[in-house]
Amino acid sequence: MGKSHQSQHPTLIPMSKTVFITGTSSGIGKFTTIYFAQQGWNVAATMRNPSQDQNFREFPNIKVYFLDVTDNNSIQTAIASAIQDFGQIDVLVNNAGYGVDGVFEAMTDEIITKQFNTNVFGLMRITQAIIPHLRQQGGGTIIQIASMGGRITFPLYSIYHSSKWAVEGFSEALHYELEPFNIKIKIVEPGVIKTEFYENNRAIVRDDLPMYQPLVDTAQRVSQEAGRKGEPPELVAQAIFKAAIDRSYKMRYPVGQPAPILLMLRKLLPDSWFFSIIKRIYKV
Repeated sequence: MGKSHQSQHPTLIPMSKTVFITGTSSGIGKFTTIYFAQQGWNVAATMRNPSQDQNFREFPNIKVYFLDVTDNNSIQTAIASAIQDFGQIDVLVNNAGYGVDGVFEAMTDEIITKQFNTNVFGLMRITQAIIPHLRQQGGGTIIQIASMGGRITFPLYSIYHSSKWAVEGFSEALHYELEPFNIKIKIVEPGVIKTEFYENNRAIVRDDLPMYQPLVDTAQRVSQEAGRKGEPPELVAQAIFKAAIDRSYKMRYPVGQPAPILLMLRKLLPDSWFFSIIKRIYKV
């Protein structure tokens, strides 16, 4: 962030709680940053391109920091800078991520590695970096933005789903380690949300395997139609805030249709019944 922006708001809101959010340049991250700021929180908003911080210039309680979840040095620097500026970090929101979809047989090592390096290893790096601070200050909350796709699956999303299932398993297991230090783990599981996930952030794997083409055409059509009808990202921002202020040890927060109903059906129905529902939705 440029010096002019920092000097414009030298006085930050004292005695307010501070949230540290990754991936704030657009979508859920952007709206979550604004929502927390509107509730009077200090917000450390991080992104790979801080020049995109024009969304936040009207808020004196938001500061923008460079952070690339694939770069440990940038993670350590951003966290240290936020602590220096705000005094402490009370809540971490691990939001940075993107989705790959396509036929698994056509995936390259590079595509698979990039997906996991951002969605899983990046989230793990930041979580590991913030734990000592939260532990030493006597507690805090870590909110992982997973997906309904972290507990159920859809056609052509094998790589994306596997990354989100990893986030779910990692976070659930981690809560046993952190609970004695009063550090809560929360997992927000959005359904279909109208964001760039269905546009700019998608890395569709085009394949030259004709035997998959009917499935690809049908599944892509259903996915795109769902994206156009998705719920607003503000809904997820509100759920994240609810998780942040929830003093209980409730872990999972499904938000946005069809997440609540599909996750309930997945729990109640036998595999074959649930798979039939998904096949019917995707017409496969």
